[in-house]
Amino acid sequence: MSDRAELLAAAAGRTGKSGRWRIGARGREWANRFLAGTAIPVLLLVLWQLAGDLKLISTVFLPTPYMIAAELGGLLQTGELASHLGISVGRAAAGFAIGGSLGLLLGIAAGLSRSTEQLIDPSVQMLRMVPHLAIAPLIILWFGFGETSKIAIIANGAFFPLYVNTVLGIRSVDNKLFEVASVLSFSRFKQIVRLILPAALPNILLGLRISLAVSWLGLVVAELIGSQSGIGFLINIGKQNGVTELIFVGIIIFAVVGKLIDSAVRLFERRWLQWRDTYEG
Repeated sequence: MSDRAELLAAAAGRTGKSGRWRIGARGREWANRFLAGTAIPVLLLVLWQLAGDLKLISTVFLPTPYMIAAELGGLLQTGELASHLGISVGRAAAGFAIGGSLGLLLGIAAGLSRSTEQLIDPSVQMLRMVPHLAIAPLIILWFGFGETSKIAIIANGAFFPLYVNTVLGIRSVDNKLFEVASVLSFSRFKQIVRLILPAALPNILLGLRISLAVSWLGLVVAELIGSQSGIGFLINIGKQNGVTELIFVGIIIFAVVGKLIDSAVRLFERRWLQWRDTYEG
């Protein structure tokens, strides 16, 4: 073997070992984070199950994790859970798409223009103080108990977080950046696309996270008021028939799906905001 071939083989060996070491380190780090995050929930579940088995708690009002898991398994086998979950996710997505889009567009308009902000912001801030439960009966009176009212309730909640955080993000852009943009002779469109929106992106993504969370919470309100399908409907059925396990299944589904949505947005945050030098703890 020539000297060049030996050097290439040695370099490849070092690279392979380094790559394996990095993969192994990432795997160990992920495992440690997973164990740390699940330690308390697992301990609580074990204590909860023991308390139910030893009759320290009433399983009628607080069913054990095993009873809840059995109810969940039955819903999965019949396909009923997948059907209701699909309906709920579709409603939340439609409401968020409408309310979030309007919030983002009006937030950009109000952030870029002082006159636009003076025109729409007082009304938006006043409406933002009205709780979901207060406006839901009015929306149902207007649109009935169909899908339109449910999507309207969700859109109402999704609008405000994106609007507020978008305006805040744009108004928080460092004024020195505009001085640099003027030196570089940026047009107004170029300033918005290459300067203002990227600088405001952390606040916009924060608004996105909150908006998605509020949309999911709004879904609970919408489905608990006169719904014939969805996870909220399952919770209502459990309440009417005294099946506490079914109520817990609905609560767990809401919590797990909400967490998955939030984790997905955080993943996008880490990828899109890698340029930030921030404290990670």
